[in-house]
Amino acid sequence: MSLHRLPRFAVALAALWLGLIGTVQARPIEAIQKSGTLIVATEGQFAPFNFFQGKTLTGFEVELAEALGQRMGMKVEWKTIGFDALLTGLQADRWDMVIASHGITDERAKAVTFADPHYCSGGVIVAKSGGAKTATDLAGKVVAVQTGTTYLDNVKKLAGVKDVKNFPADNNARAALQSGRVDAWVTDKFLAKAALLAEPKSGLQIGEFLFVERIAPAVAKGNAGLAKAVNQAMAKLMADGGYAALSGKWFKEDIRCK
Repeated sequence: MSLHRLPRFAVALAALWLGLIGTVQARPIEAIQKSGTLIVATEGQFAPFNFFQGKTLTGFEVELAEALGQRMGMKVEWKTIGFDALLTGLQADRWDMVIASHGITDERAKAVTFADPHYCSGGVIVAKSGGAKTATDLAGKVVAVQTGTTYLDNVKKLAGVKDVKNFPADNNARAALQSGRVDAWVTDKFLAKAALLAEPKSGLQIGEFLFVERIAPAVAKGNAGLAKAVNQAMAKLMADGGYAALSGKWFKEDIRCK
């Protein structure tokens, strides 16, 4: 998700703080501008936000980052990697920015600098028709979430949940629900809507929000110059109609934070 993700990340953070990953220096905006290329990382498995169509990386966040790059006067070079390695890779200076539906959390903000939110969403309950719709309904149930997400932490806070199953990708969690291995799946609102729209005969239903959060791109901690440049480009994109066009294309609605 909302996308929106976490726990194994905490372990990697500990390794960073212990110095297991060497001290690195993020590229300042001046160096990025001189190179003409912004290196951006994403997961590539979180449709409709970032995913592959054949060998082509696409999705709302992919097109959004490309549009930001254009307004910053540079091209975008993409890197794809598993979700729970994205922010640690950012800390290791493997890329300049991450855009992969990361929800802003206090823990993450200690390790990276977030730009302004590019959309607001939250975790919703998905179950088979007639199944769980509310947080109370999850009592005694087994719930599927993607590893490294904020969904995991939020589901664990619920009283009475029987078990929480982690899966490496969100589509694995959905498959577990459809096959009956779990009772419910918690994921991003817009991802769930897209999944059910793509498979109208899936027999799945969307229930209530468990939580709502702001989703934002991330840059290396303290890289204020790059964060400012991204924010300025985002403001231009929202003012010139580019954001609304992308949001309408992918979601048929405006998903910016109100």
